[in-house]
Amino acid sequence: MVQWDRIKQQLEQILGTEFRRGRVPAAKWNLSVESDAGKSRILDGRYHFFLYKDGGHIQAVSVDEPMLTPSEKQLVELMLEAYRTQEKRSVTPVHSEDERKSHLIRTWIAQQLEQGIFDAELPDTLAANFALYTPKIPLLVYGDYSDQRKATYQDLKKLLESFFDGEIVLIPLLDKEWLILGPESLLQEGGEGEEETAEDMLASLGDALHEMLVTEWVGECHIAVDYPLPPTKSLLASVSKLREAMTLGRTYRVADNIHMPWRLQLEKLLHPIGEEQKQLFLERVLKRMDLLKDVEMMTTLEQFIALDCSVSDTAKKLFIHRNTLLYRLDKFKQETGLDVRTFRHAVLVHVALLLYKVTKRT
Repeated sequence: MVQWDRIKQQLEQILGTEFRRGRVPAAKWNLSVESDAGKSRILDGRYHFFLYKDGGHIQAVSVDEPMLTPSEKQLVELMLEAYRTQEKRSVTPVHSEDERKSHLIRTWIAQQLEQGIFDAELPDTLAANFALYTPKIPLLVYGDYSDQRKATYQDLKKLLESFFDGEIVLIPLLDKEWLILGPESLLQEGGEGEEETAEDMLASLGDALHEMLVTEWVGECHIAVDYPLPPTKSLLASVSKLREAMTLGRTYRVADNIHMPWRLQLEKLLHPIGEEQKQLFLERVLKRMDLLKDVEMMTTLEQFIALDCSVSDTAKKLFIHRNTLLYRLDKFKQETGLDVRTFRHAVLVHVALLLYKVTKRT
């Protein structure tokens, strides 16, 4: 119960609202969707988050239903998933020495982060198990597979070693969350031709890994990747940073599966802003928010900004004539007073598009 009190305190500090834990009769929980008993739902005017089944009851955490935005609900789900993993009564069977060692590191990481410690060095007794003294490329993988499609440590490690063509370190952090530490040498193995930056190579690595996992693993997944680091010094900070990138990417860049901290700086700045302030900003800047319900207009604005406000590149990307693109941009200017061909207005619209994704109601 001590751990739950800590999680509750963190949630209430972050979201500014009260959370309660209680038991709901299983019959009542299953009343609306019997085949989907594990999902969270609204009961008696409160939003209930599933924890686990307790005999004829469901252990759940609840909050006033109107209080949370979709992105805040996602944050709660992620924190409760970590809690559920720690609370499991049964220990996952370990089938190899590598898996046993990885579970020791997993336990150490969970204990440190639970106490709010992000700068502790990995103990030598753990670092020596995998020779974690040289820089490694950290990748965080979150599998969007169902609870019925369990991914085993041995199968995933074998698949990853084939992909990386060498040994890697695999640490199962949560049920569907895996930390991979790959060799830094991958950044020196770029192809011939024009020189790539480290960011380009890491993005390419993430894309290739995602494509392989979707095809060869258990389905869709998300990947967060960061610069190489010495695990003995920076493992905790890296896990925290990758989890933050994963949350920001899945919240603000819903069409992406590869999430990198350096591409999410603006999202990180905007995320702590309150819901009311976000809504007020949208109303002041856009005036006509109904325009963003037009998928064609939304896509046009996103692509135009993503391609550095280049008319030619955007027209090619959207497979439309240049004049068609200019017509859409002029229409948006007439309706909102914002000309995205100017830097100042492009920045305002870019921020508005990001905030719209987390404030709209579907």
